[in-house]
Amino acid sequence: MTEEGKTGTSGKPVNILAIGAHPDDLEYGCGGTLIKYIRAGHRIFLYIATHGSFGGEGDVRAEEMVASAQQMGATDLFWGGYTDTQIPLTRDLISEVESIISKVKPKFIFTHWHDDTHQDHRNLTACTLAATRYIPNFLFFETPTSQDFNPNVYVDITDVLDAKLELLEAHASQVTKTHIEDTTILDIARSAATFRGIQARVRYAEGFTSQRLLINI
Repeated sequence: MTEEGKTGTSGKPVNILAIGAHPDDLEYGCGGTLIKYIRAGHRIFLYIATHGSFGGEGDVRAEEMVASAQQMGATDLFWGGYTDTQIPLTRDLISEVESIISKVKPKFIFTHWHDDTHQDHRNLTACTLAATRYIPNFLFFETPTSQDFNPNVYVDITDVLDAKLELLEAHASQVTKTHIEDTTILDIARSAATFRGIQARVRYAEGFTSQRLLINI
């Protein structure tokens, strides 16, 4: 397969926007994929709707997110300024996502799967769906709170799994906050990558469900 077929692009650098509700959501859901895109010369932009202050100290989590974005090599990081656990399903948020899209002009957008036990994830995804009607490539990623997630797109992250785990380690305040005894987010991420890898017939993978996926031949 050509590089064009692998990326869904003509091989030229493109802008990619990843949209998450909280610091560390993107690293878990699509961190490996974003790293691979950056290494291939594409530009990654991140939008985080909240500082995650309900799950820890907001200032600390924001600093961790900035460090992770820099470690990843993201081109820019945008903050939504919404309150953790209270992301609204409103026209204002739709307009904000539209504004970010207008600035970034992405060819790909990644965000949360819509069936999720966390209301922030559900509401952000609903607003993102409304704001991304004209984006040719729009994919959903999974997090530990996703439900009934059945990928139809996979990215082999075998060569970048360690780099993905290092991004999650940058969120030091959250690593052990899994509510599962003796299990860190690194353990969960590795297990998920193993399972999706088995489905994709590779060692480690990230899985996605496509709202739209344009493959240029």
